Amino acid sequence: MQDLKSRAVRAGLINVGSRGFSFGVRVVSLMILGRLLTPEDYGLVTMVTAFTGVLNMFGCFGLFQAAIQRDVLSEAESSSLFWLNMAFGLLLTIIAIAASPLVATFYNEPRLFAIMDVIALTFVITSAGIQHGVLLQRRLSFGTSAKIEISSLLIATAVSIAMAVHGYGYWAIVSMTITQPLATTIGLWLSTGWIPGRPRFVPGLRSMLQFGCGTTLTGFLSYITGNIDKLLLGRVWGTEATGLYSRSFYLANFPCENLNSTIGEVAFAALSRTRDDPDRFRRFFLKGYSLVVTLTLPLAMICGLFADDLIAVALGPQWGGAVGIFRILAPTILVVAISSPLGWLLNALGLVRRGVYIGLFSAPLMITGVLIGLPYGPRGVAVAYSTVMVLKVIPVVLWALHGTGLRARDIAGALASPLAASVIAAGIAFGIHALYPSSLSPVLRLLLDVGLFGGAYVIALLLIAGEKALYLDLFRAARAASSA
Repeated sequence: MQDLKSRAVRAGLINVGSRGFSFGVRVVSLMILGRLLTPEDYGLVTMVTAFTGVLNMFGCFGLFQAAIQRDVLSEAESSSLFWLNMAFGLLLTIIAIAASPLVATFYNEPRLFAIMDVIALTFVITSAGIQHGVLLQRRLSFGTSAKIEISSLLIATAVSIAMAVHGYGYWAIVSMTITQPLATTIGLWLSTGWIPGRPRFVPGLRSMLQFGCGTTLTGFLSYITGNIDKLLLGRVWGTEATGLYSRSFYLANFPCENLNSTIGEVAFAALSRTRDDPDRFRRFFLKGYSLVVTLTLPLAMICGLFADDLIAVALGPQWGGAVGIFRILAPTILVVAISSPLGWLLNALGLVRRGVYIGLFSAPLMITGVLIGLPYGPRGVAVAYSTVMVLKVIPVVLWALHGTGLRARDIAGALASPLAASVIAAGIAFGIHALYPSSLSPVLRLLLDVGLFGGAYVIALLLIAGEKALYLDLFRAARAASSA
């Protein structure tokens, strides 16, 4: 049997490469659509997705993670899971369509009626490919998954940009929510060639449903915590304020989420197969965790320091109102980098109940914070969201680590070197930034800033912070995996 480490590293390399390409496509899409569409267009779609996102937490009822976490998955179990996912997806589509008049009434915005009816179809479309995705991940077939992801993203992006160019407004954004999952599901069916059998109840299904229930509740609470701000902002302040805030939030979070999901997909699959070997499990987790924070910490610094140029380059001049919001949200990038990988840990160890309790702790804090900041508009909500995220990160980390074999000093050790390197790089880059002539264009300023920061960060990380051993080990493992 091929060494798990080599397989995980090779899968990680494939995932990083594909997600890196996808990241580039999303950035280009963000820049183009930001200049073709308005904050109001994004605000309308955000109002709907704030509701459909809640339903999406129940889309597969956690069965995707449950199926990957199992040591053995039979053909009968796979078929039963497929039909369960289809049933959940169809039910959620019906619920979303039935709720569309209520959503339009809640926001007093009749255009939301049709938007929600269309977006509701994504539930049944996505559910048709969930089990096929499980089969690919269990085999660590991330190369195939990468091709499907990139192809579906390119198709959806091309359709969305074409519609925006031809004046379809917010429907250009809606089209992406339908086109991408449809292309993904088709790609999964074609690539696996798997045809589900007839639906029936099998003994192992009960335990997977129990596991899925816990991860679903955790995801639901996490979603409420992360989206109550946009839901209430849309209700009180309208489409333009919601659009400015939602784009700022997206720009601050999607690089970190992209990195975390890229590494997390491989890490969860590998950790689930090493949970009976505590020492190996600990080493696997800390290497993945170190990689996430090392790549994410500089993003948080860059977003906070150079928010003006980032917004100008990424979204265009009509989005100037988003700069202050974006800068306020920058610390949340660091918090997400620190706390999100703990989800791999809890799920791989089967500690889903603890994840639910952490969600029950976090959700009321965030709702209270957002309610306090809501009267002060998008900036007030951003301050509230960022403050609560920062204040709760330490208790959440300590709670998640309890009894897992990992300690707070392990996490602190993984954070120390990239944090020190980021501070040094920030001082150098921002000091030189202050010397730029005012005539310099935002694009050139941003390129110089990112280049200076990146160079200083890498040097500080390798020579000052003493992280050379970790990356040499990763490089050797990557070279061995690529030649295997």
